[in-house]
Amino acid sequence: MATSRKKGTNRRKKQGKSKQILVLLAVAALIALAFFLLESLRSSLPEKSEVQPPVAERKKMPPREDGVAVLHPYTSIEKPVKQPPRKKPGAQGMVAIIVDDMGSSMKEVRELLAIRIPLTFSIIPGLAKGKAVAEAAHREGYEVMLHIPMEPVGYPQQRLEANGLLLSQDDGEVERRMRGYLNSIPHVVGANNHMGSRFTEDAVKMKTVLGILRENQLFFVDSRTSQRSVGYSLAAEMGLQAGTRNVFLDNVPSVEAIRKQLDELETLARKRGTAIGICHPRRTTIQALSAILPAMEKDGVKFVYASELVR
Repeated sequence: MATSRKKGTNRRKKQGKSKQILVLLAVAALIALAFFLLESLRSSLPEKSEVQPPVAERKKMPPREDGVAVLHPYTSIEKPVKQPPRKKPGAQGMVAIIVDDMGSSMKEVRELLAIRIPLTFSIIPGLAKGKAVAEAAHREGYEVMLHIPMEPVGYPQQRLEANGLLLSQDDGEVERRMRGYLNSIPHVVGANNHMGSRFTEDAVKMKTVLGILRENQLFFVDSRTSQRSVGYSLAAEMGLQAGTRNVFLDNVPSVEAIRKQLDELETLARKRGTAIGICHPRRTTIQALSAILPAMEKDGVKFVYASELVR
């Protein structure tokens, strides 16, 4: 009897396993059928057109003249310069603006040339881009001057270029350096002093410098970095064409301060007939010149090169 009970138990176990296998096969069949139906439904739907990315807007390049991009006024500061109403013009005045310390960057000369107002570029000899700046200015018909580095009060604590003129140098050394300056900068028509608050007070040394300029038929503009400078008077005495700076435009490097100095330069030019201003290729100076000089010209100021105001 025990044997028959054992056989019945084994039979029920085999039947249970068979049922489990049948259930698993049925589930697998249902999954396969569902997958088949989903694929059939997807293939019957119309294909969606591929979404194209938006076409980027192409900006027009700046206009070109004779194969060169037209430059626009320098406008790199955050807010545009607001110009106050200008006073009613009086008598016409002639103004020459000398831009000192040129020769370290081509960017500066391109931005200044883009103003399309006569400017005179004074180049420090020995700077990396000095010759290229002179060539670029000359190609556009602008005047080039030599910006002679001279010993200032306070030297050597006050910095000066290594190739500058010093009171301790003998006349032969001064002459040698002057000839080297002139050989390094092409198209020079005149010169003015870079620094030189001490050197320009010394008549003996200045006579040597002015002698080289006279030999090369160049004019001299005294930058007047010292009230005791003998540069202008000595040049006139030696028979050179000479002039002197009337207004420094950017001792305070802000657009508003430069505007006031330009107003002073204009007033002086209308009163006396002529005036010479000196500035530097600083960011704010270029911005101020770009914004203000065309308005001055429109109001009757005549801008000329430095050579036209020396006597």
